[in-house]
Amino acid sequence: MVPRFVWLETEEEVRSAFPVMRELRTHLDEETYTALVREAQEQEGYQLVALYDQDKMVAVVGFMPMITLYNGRFIWVCDLVTASSERSKGYGKALLSYVHEWAREHGYGIVSLSSGLQRIDAHRFYEEKMEYAKVSYVFSKRLSS
Repeated sequence: MVPRFVWLETEEEVRSAFPVMRELRTHLDEETYTALVREAQEQEGYQLVALYDQDKMVAVVGFMPMITLYNGRFIWVCDLVTASSERSKGYGKALLSYVHEWAREHGYGIVSLSSGLQRIDAHRFYEEKMEYAKVSYVFSKRLSS
């Protein structure tokens, strides 16, 4: 595999990643997804990068720079998904390694992410293949409007 990484910036490019992203973010329709990506790009510095194998998009990552007192300056991986038909081929590792390199080149020493409790295979991937440490739980509360 000779990976090709493509930064998705235009609305058309962002839309092109929806079929892959939808495998992770099943609750989103294409219009909501596109609007959220655009807002996150404009307001939060969200970056969307696709991995292509030849002419086929096989994986997508969304990440953004953040600053917290706990981590200082770091990269938060918001979304990482490999198309279900393309899993276990090294694409996730290649894409996350690409984010690591980008982070180093831009002066970030930490890359963090969260993963749903039910995603046991993803946890094994992060810990065993990518050498991430499990350092916290993420808590969430949905507020009624």
